[in-house]
Amino acid sequence: MSMLQLEVVTPDKTVVSAQVEMAVCPGVMGEFGVLPHHVSLLSALKIGNLRYTEGGKQHNVFISGGFADVNNKVLTVLAESAELAEDIDTARAQAAQERAEKRLASQADDVDHARAEAALQRAVERLHVAQLR
Repeated sequence: MSMLQLEVVTPDKTVVSAQVEMAVCPGVMGEFGVLPHHVSLLSALKIGNLRYTEGGKQHNVFISGGFADVNNKVLTVLAESAELAEDIDTARAQAAQERAEKRLASQADDVDHARAEAALQRAVERLHVAQLR
């Protein structure tokens, strides 16, 4: 069976390096699947869940934006940050969600609403991916 090499890399570390059957990425224009022998592709990624199948088992990775590059049976995901579902600290994500919601509810002039909305989106998606363990 032909396999796809998946590399999920952040500025700090390599989160995933595995031979997989397939992967589904959260593209900015919608999800897209990658199988072995996929045509070359470069896509921007949004905050979301990257799913992949390894040994018949599905795994989930939280991605907070970045890029996906497919070339020669290798899918390289360069992400701003990424966490395996089982490594997500749900208490920390819940606290981040509450902080972001408080900032958005605040009427203070010094609140950066775009930044608070992005923080809220990251926290909500991290919690969603953590539930997929």
